[in-house]
Amino acid sequence: MNDALATNDRARYDYEILDRTEAGLVLFGHETKSAKTGHLKLKGAHVAFTRGEAFLVGAHIARYPKAGPLPDYDPDRTRKLLLHKRELAKLRGKREEEGLTIVPLRAYMKAGRIKVEIAVARGKKQFEKRESIKKRDLDRQVRSALKMRR
Repeated sequence: MNDALATNDRARYDYEILDRTEAGLVLFGHETKSAKTGHLKLKGAHVAFTRGEAFLVGAHIARYPKAGPLPDYDPDRTRKLLLHKRELAKLRGKREEEGLTIVPLRAYMKAGRIKVEIAVARGKKQFEKRESIKKRDLDRQVRSALKMRR
């Protein structure tokens, strides 16, 4: 995924991904420039619902250095997500199910706009994480063995 501005690899490790959705992200102009230059971090971020709207909480967008003085800029502020009403209702219903959460997986550009791929996810237990690591290591060994045979 070389077109991604930021990825949340920790979410793929900590959660079992059940469903994915694309959402727009409301940003200030200097935040957009900062995100395009790679100063966006999604680690530890999640989606929260307030008054019928979805918000991205915990995402970090560093201050854009060429924007001049921004004395009251908060890089960790809550940012609004743009979703259709039916998508909001579906996600809110999933969120209220036991053990499900909504996390951002990656941020990317699409038609000049910054989009966020969000996912409905279920937290993994420790033994499931160990199984994921074992499977990944086995896949890596198989790929390297096949490469050597060529």
